Amino acid sequence: MLISDEIAKMIEQMLGEADGQLELQRNELASKVGCVPSQINYVITSRFTPERGYIIESRRGGGGYIRITKVQVQRDRYLMHLFASIGEKTDEKTSAEYLKTLFDNDLMTSREYDIARALIGKIDSDEKRADGMRQIILAMMK
Repeated sequence: MLISDEIAKMIEQMLGEADGQLELQRNELASKVGCVPSQINYVITSRFTPERGYIIESRRGGGGYIRITKVQVQRDRYLMHLFASIGEKTDEKTSAEYLKTLFDNDLMTSREYDIARALIGKIDSDEKRADGMRQIILAMMK
């Protein structure tokens, strides 16, 4: 298992024990895992993203921390969170992560997921793809 996988698994376990919100200091976690603090940053920025249903806050300095919050799956709140995190442009990979998150949280059936994934894959610009993702989410809110 890769070190980044171990770090992600450890953070997910800590999040589960902390009821979905966790404050950690990257230096402490790095010393527990036996890696450099930048490896912790990498895992957090690549695996605990808004597309995957997380909110990240950080405070720098001596008493600094990183707060990771798993957005609770209250359908409308969760959909609004995803809608707000899309932005003006989104690439195909990020759009696929949004759709996977919707599917993984039982907000989309496998058939809806397959259809949306196929449609998003056919869109030729990041601006149109972002608009398409927003339209999918708006349709789910009805």
